[in-house]
Order: sequence, then C-alpha cells, then structure tokens
Amino acid sequence: MRRAMSGHYVSSVAGGETVRAFVPVPLPPQPALELIGSRQGALERATLALGRLDSISLLLPDPQLFLYAYVRREAVLSSQIEGTQSSLSDLLLFELDEQPGVPFDDVVEVSNYVAALEHGMARLRDGFPLCNRLLREMHQTLMARGRGADKAPGEFRRTQNWIGGTRPGNAHFVPPPPNEVEACMAALERFLHDDPENPPLPLLLKAALAHVQFETIHPFLDGNGRLGRLLIALLLHAGGALLQPLLYLSLYFKQHRPRYYELLDGVRTQGDWEAWVDFFLEGVEQTATGAVETARRLVTLFQQDGQRVQGTGRGAANLLRVLHSLRQRPLCSLRQIAQRTGISFPTATKAMKALQEIGIARELTGQRRNRVFVYDAYLNILNEGGEAL
Repeated sequence: MRRAMSGHYVSSVAGGETVRAFVPVPLPPQPALELIGSRQGALERATLALGRLDSISLLLPDPQLFLYAYVRREAVLSSQIEGTQSSLSDLLLFELDEQPGVPFDDVVEVSNYVAALEHGMARLRDGFPLCNRLLREMHQTLMARGRGADKAPGEFRRTQNWIGGTRPGNAHFVPPPPNEVEACMAALERFLHDDPENPPLPLLLKAALAHVQFETIHPFLDGNGRLGRLLIALLLHAGGALLQPLLYLSLYFKQHRPRYYELLDGVRTQGDWEAWVDFFLEGVEQTATGAVETARRLVTLFQQDGQRVQGTGRGAANLLRVLHSLRQRPLCSLRQIAQRTGISFPTATKAMKALQEIGIARELTGQRRNRVFVYDAYLNILNEGGEAL
C-alpha cells in the first residue's frame, strides 16, 4: 500500500547550509499494515524459522560455543557495512591480548560492537527494559574508543547530521533537526512498549518498523547503522522470541544494499511500509534458516573431527581436550590452551602438533614463540557468504 509521506519536512541548518530535514510521524503506520495473502504467509514462515533458530540450543551440545563466534561474525559484518576492513580473524587475534599488527582502528570498532551487544543483553537479563536509556548506554560502549569516540558517545545529537552526498546541500537524506530528536525517540520508545492506544503488532513486524524508524531518526552523530541493526536482535530477545541474540540481518542487508536503501526511501517518501516488511520478513526467514544450517554443519564438523582424534590412539585424550578448547575459541595461543585445558605447556604443544598433522589446526604467525593456532574448518564455515571476512 502506498500512503502519503511517513513524515514531513522542516528547515534545518547543517554545515552553514539550510536544508530540508525529514521528521517522521510516530509509529505504527496509518492506515495499518496490510497483512493479507502472501504477506501473512511470509510472516508465518519467518516466525517458524525464528522458532527453529530459538531451539538451536537443543541441537548444540554447548550453545555458548556457537554464540561466541556467531556474535563476532555479526560484529564484523555490521562494521563492514560502515566501511571497516577487519576480518573475523583480525577480531579474534585482537582479543588474544590486542595483538600487534592488527588494523587497530577498524578492529576496535568491531570489538566495541561486541561489547555494546553484550552490555545490552546483560541489562535485559537483569530486567532492565529496552528503552532509550539502554540505547544510549549501548551507544556509549559502541563509541567508547577508536573512530567516533569524539562524537558524543551515549548522547542524542545536538547538531544536524546528513546521509550521503559531499555536503548537507546535496545529501541523499537529512534526518530530523536536533531539537526534534528527543520527541521522535520518545515516540519510538512508546511504540516499543505497546502503546495502549494501538493494537499490539506481531513481534517481527514491530522489529521491522522500529528498525526503519530508528534509521530515519538517526539520533546519534555516529554509529546509527550498527545500533539500528542491533535493535532488531534486542527487540526479538526482549519480546521472548529468542533466548539468545542469534538473528542478525547484516549479511542480508549487505548483500541487498541498493534494495535496502531504496525501500527505506520508499517508506519515507511514499509510506510504502508493506514493501519494506516483505523484504524484512524474507531476510528473517533466510537468515534464521541459514543460522540453523550453520549450527548443524558445526555439530557435524565437531563430531567428525572428534572421531578423527579418537582414531589417533595413544594421547587422544589430550588431543580431545585441545580440540574442545579450539571449539570454544577457534583462534588461540598455546599458553591459553594450556590454561583452559589444565595440561602442561609441553603437552599442549605436542597435542597441537598432532592436530596440525591431521589437518585440523593451522599455525598463523610463522614464529617460534607466541604462536597462534586456528581451527580452520570452523572459521571457514562461519565466514561463508561474507566477503572480506
């Protein structure tokens, strides 16, 4: 359905230029979303796929193993959309003790993303509501260090920003003026908590609408894209659809970037929420189904490699301990492996050499000391579909 614009323009000043800034009307859309025919079917399929993803804990012997690496994969992808060049291996190396040689600014942004997500999830587990205060806290963590640390972390912007273009006057889109941001975000917060004046929406539709509204408001000076994508995972968790934050649409948005921006524009200029919802639900179904398949493949990999190790005969017990440590952290040093497994450093060294010989592990640094090893097959599965990972 095509409505009128989903907001109105006002004059604002940015960079010494007077521009037309867009102020969105509060959610939900009026008239209400059309949920008929194929769209209702898409909602049902996406909801079913989300349910399968939520039950992933029944498939995995230790869901935290999957969550650790999957969250970091998402952090890399979401940051790549904003222009960083860090890979998943870069991030894991950085987390080893902030290894030298890793591109610092890029990887710090990715590391901040992980920290922001973990902060948000911890607050929700403690019973704190999903609200503007929590979003500001997460933004403060997201922008704590590296690029953007000087752009008012944790504070709604007090100056005009713009998206695209070389200057405000030729920008692709200009979000609301700073004096409108508080009111816009207050309205979004009411929507997140089921405004009693409007009938409740299915959780997936609420997440779809809230993401667009957040991106349109662009309430911070920097980091809006990353936080807007995190908002989807937080909403689904806070609403009870996912016990763990396992649905991330960054790869889907990255693969369909022109269409993504076209649909955001369609919502703003024509009120075409339905086209956006169709795109979003397809992304949820594809992404959730893909995550479940990734988990299945990892389970199969762990089982097969475990059997290969057991077939080595004597010393297999120590090899299994080291292999389990690599499942927890697919990129780590011998010192860390010895600490985690409780075996001696020489025993860890011998076991790792055996894992290299049977093709499970690979040494990364080429050094004689402070060597770092990677569980290649594990990272390869996680990296599929994401260029520059």
